[in-house]
Amino acid sequence: MERFLPLFTAVPLLAGFACLLLKRAAPRAAPALSVASMATLLLLASAAAIRGEEGVAFAGGWGVRSSGEGSFVAGIALVLDGLSRLFLLLVAVVGTASAVFALRYLAPEEGLPLFHVLFNLLVAGMNGALLAGDLFNLYVFLEVASLASVGLVAWRTGGAEVEAALKYLVLGTLSSAAILLGITVLYAATGFLNMADLSVAVSGGAVPRVPLLLAAGLFVAGFGMKTAAMPFHAWLPDAHPSAPAPISAMLSGLLIKTLGIYALLRVLPVVTGMDGDLRAVLTALGLLSMWGGVLLAQAQDDLKRILAYHSVSQMGYVLVAVACGTWLGVAAGIFHAVNHGLFKSALFLSSGSLERVAGTRRLSGMGGLFRRAPATSAGLLGACLSISGVPPFNGFWSKLLILVALLSAGQPAMAGLAAGAALMTLVTFVKVQRKALFGPLPARLEGAREVPASMFLPVLALVLLF
Repeated sequence: MERFLPLFTAVPLLAGFACLLLKRAAPRAAPALSVASMATLLLLASAAAIRGEEGVAFAGGWGVRSSGEGSFVAGIALVLDGLSRLFLLLVAVVGTASAVFALRYLAPEEGLPLFHVLFNLLVAGMNGALLAGDLFNLYVFLEVASLASVGLVAWRTGGAEVEAALKYLVLGTLSSAAILLGITVLYAATGFLNMADLSVAVSGGAVPRVPLLLAAGLFVAGFGMKTAAMPFHAWLPDAHPSAPAPISAMLSGLLIKTLGIYALLRVLPVVTGMDGDLRAVLTALGLLSMWGGVLLAQAQDDLKRILAYHSVSQMGYVLVAVACGTWLGVAAGIFHAVNHGLFKSALFLSSGSLERVAGTRRLSGMGGLFRRAPATSAGLLGACLSISGVPPFNGFWSKLLILVALLSAGQPAMAGLAAGAALMTLVTFVKVQRKALFGPLPARLEGAREVPASMFLPVLALVLLF
């Protein structure tokens, strides 16, 4: 499997390049290229998951002369293990659903080639970050994905979209600066960037504790902003509503996990071993996110802003679980992160369909849509039940596992707070269902119709997975 690892970044890069080349000659080929690219990644990720293989590939191997004596070999170490396999599969599943959804969601005159160039670049950056075996290339791929996502947020170039993209760019630059500074501190203290070498150096006890703590603090701030954890969340509530629905699904379903949660899980154990001080910081961030996000969502009328604030809240669960410092807590956090990737992607895609049906994102302008768009409504209903933690959906099982992990770690108060936030989530999505899907149908929506099958089928497929 090792020889196929470069394909996880090469396939979307080639698809994006092809979209650019065909911009004038065949602009309508871009959507099909993206679907083909995502389908190929889905096959690769499924094969990796089924075979259960682990391995390391070295892309490059270029000899570089140094200014001193000798030379060194430059390249990119790509590492495949159980965690990266899981997230690669998540990226492929959500990416495929989003690409298929975009076929009829986006109008041909909306600049399809450029959209799909950025879309494939975003996927290439995320896959590269998932496979990177060293901090430098993790940072490079992280920046590729971040810049592509900024372009996609501003893609429709309206005033609100550009403002949201600028805010995202500024805060993203600050987070990237913190991450780069953390990498610099770590390299100065150890002389290594490869994560396997770093782990050996740090575990040996020869590295001073002060630079390690400084690097860990910078990583928490930098990756915390990518995760949209409070108080680093300010970019997310504007970016999600401004982006097209398939991109909102990618941002919330994938980006905040691959560039945030996954990176934290990779880097922090190497740097500090998840010591008590670090766990306390993650617990505080998680608790603030869990409750701050769910409370702010209560006051919103815009469906996509409600979903955006609940992305903040759900990432709080993941942080609190990981901060337990136990294998059960980490497993519960990863389980919930994957579940969130599926049901939140379904929610954002459904919000795009409902906006198409009702002509608005505001719940106050909806009502009775189950009668006009039953397939879209069924997808939204299933995703709402999962995020609310209603059995038998996976959202229930991952939240239950988080509560069990907290109780087994001797944190009953934290478990109670997590259960309370879950109850508030249920309240929010009961309101969403009642206002959007049921009740009286506004007179202006008497002629509303179901969206095309290519828009509701990806959502229903995601619902079947959770």
